[in-house]
This record gives sequence, structure tokens and C-alpha cells, in this order.
Amino acid sequence: MDKGKMAKYWKKNLSVMVFLLSIWALVSYVFGILLVNQLNQIKIGGFPLGFWFAQQGSIYVFVVLIFVYCIYMAKLDKKFDVHE
Repeated sequence: MDKGKMAKYWKKNLSVMVFLLSIWALVSYVFGILLVNQLNQIKIGGFPLGFWFAQQGSIYVFVVLIFVYCIYMAKLDKKFDVHE
């Protein structure tokens, strides 16, 4: 693969990583820490929503983001012909 094509590949890879990690940071830091008092006004299954985000939600979101990243990278690898 030539350097120009590889640079495009890594640029797309890094942009999707930054996007997905920013979603995770939003969910884990902003929802789980900064907005916890506002979210605690809402209850899910008897537990405050802020508590849920801090304890469970960020983990669930992170696992979903891992699957999204794997699916996206499989498509990107095929597009740039770097798949296994």
C-alpha cells in the first residue's frame, strides 16, 4: 500500500477512535459525574439514573462502542485492502 493511501486509512481510523472515545467520555464523565445530581431525579428500576450511568451505563456503552469499532474497522480494512 502506498503512503498516501495508508495516511488516509490512519486518518479515518483516528477520527473514528476520537469520535467513539468522546462518546464514552461524555457518558462516563459528564453523565456519571458532572450531571449526576440532575440525572438522579429520574429513576430506572428504582435506582437513580445518575447512579446507573456511573455504575452500569458507562460500561454498557463502552462494550457497545467496542462492537461498533470492530464493525467499522472491518469495513474500513476491506475498503483499503488491508484486511486479513
